[in-house]
Amino acid sequence: MPRILALWAAALCALSFQAAALAAEAPPPGIYLSTDYPALTLKAGETSTISLSLHNQATPPERLALSLEGVPPGWTATLLGDGRPVASAMPGSNQTLFLKLRLDVPAGDAMTQGAITVRADSGQRHLSLPLDIRLAKQLPAQLSVQADLPQLAGSARTSFDYQLTLKNDSGQDILASLAASAPPYFDTSFTEGYGSQQISAVPIKAGESKNVKLHVRPPVTATSGEHDIQVKVAADGAQAETTLKLDITGQPALDLAGRDGLMSASAQIGSTSNVPLELRNSGTAAAQDIALDGTAPSGWKVEFTPERITQLEPGKTVEVQARITPSAQSLAGDYMVKLHAKSAGQSADGDLRVSVTTSGLWGVSGAILIAVALLVLIGAIARYGRR
Repeated sequence: MPRILALWAAALCALSFQAAALAAEAPPPGIYLSTDYPALTLKAGETSTISLSLHNQATPPERLALSLEGVPPGWTATLLGDGRPVASAMPGSNQTLFLKLRLDVPAGDAMTQGAITVRADSGQRHLSLPLDIRLAKQLPAQLSVQADLPQLAGSARTSFDYQLTLKNDSGQDILASLAASAPPYFDTSFTEGYGSQQISAVPIKAGESKNVKLHVRPPVTATSGEHDIQVKVAADGAQAETTLKLDITGQPALDLAGRDGLMSASAQIGSTSNVPLELRNSGTAAAQDIALDGTAPSGWKVEFTPERITQLEPGKTVEVQARITPSAQSLAGDYMVKLHAKSAGQSADGDLRVSVTTSGLWGVSGAILIAVALLVLIGAIARYGRR
C-alpha cells in the first residue's frame, strides 16, 4: 500500500509540474495587436497590404475602436476585416481576428521613410502598433510556386497532371520561365490552365498569380516506387523551386506468342500435336495465378501444360505447351485457334494458325480401295466384254 501511495504522489507531482510549465509558456491574459513584419519596403504607385492580428488571450470580449495615425499626405490607408473596411473589432475570449492594412501609395511620392501607427482603443485599453515603412523605386522580383497535390500515384501507363500556382510577389510584371527535371525517359511539359498548348514561360502581373499544369508521362518500363520531379520557376534574378513526388505502382503486362514469334503449327486429324508457346511478363510487377485456355473449332481439344502458372516475375518468360487435337470429322485445311492467358486485371491473346492434314494411314487405305475398285472394274470388263 505505501508503494502505491508513493506512485500516486509521484504522478500528481509530475502533472503539477507539467501544468505549471504550460502556464508559464502561455502569455498573460490581455488583448494583443501584432504583425509578422513591422518594418517593410513598398513601391510608389502601387497598392500593398499588410497583415495584422488582434488576439484576445483569456479575457472577456471587448469592443475596440480602430484608427490610424501618421498616414503620409496623399496616401490612402484602409483597415480591412474579411475584405471589407472596418472601424472597430471585438475578438472573443481566446479568439484571433485577422485584419489587413491596405496602403495606396501615389506614384512619384518623394518620401523615403515614414511610420504609420495602428491603434485599437477601448474605455480601459489602448493598443498601438507602429509600422516602419520605406519606399523604393524598384522592388526585387519575388516568386513562389506551389502544387495543389504535390504527390500523385499510378501505374507506368498513367499520365500524371500536377496543378501549380505561380505567384509574383514583386512590384513589377515578369515573364517567368518554367523548367522540370525528371528521371531519364520521363516526358514533361507545361500548359497554361486548361489549355493544351505547351509553354516554356508565362507572364505574371505584379502581385498576381497564374495557374499552370505540369504533365508527366513516365516510360512504360519505369520501375515501381517513388520518383522526384523538380520544378523551377525563374525571372529577373529571382527563382522558386518545389519538389513533386510521383509514386509508380507496379503492373504486370502479359504477352503470348509462339516460340521465336511463330504463330503457326501443323496437326493431323485425330492426332494430338504439341505447340511450344512463350508467355512473357513485360510489366513492372509480378503476374499472379495465370490461367491458360483456348478457343478452337467444334469438336477440337485444346489443353495446356501447365494449365496455370502461379507467378511470373517482371521481365521473365516461361514456355508452355499447347496440346491441340483436331476433330476426327475435320477436313484438311487451315484453321484458327485462339489462345488466352488471364491474370488478375491482365490478359494476353494470340491467334494460332493450324494447318490440318490427313494421316498417312488414310492415304494408304485410300490407295488400296482405289486399286481394288480398278481390279473389280477390269474383271467386269473382261468377263462381260466377250458377250
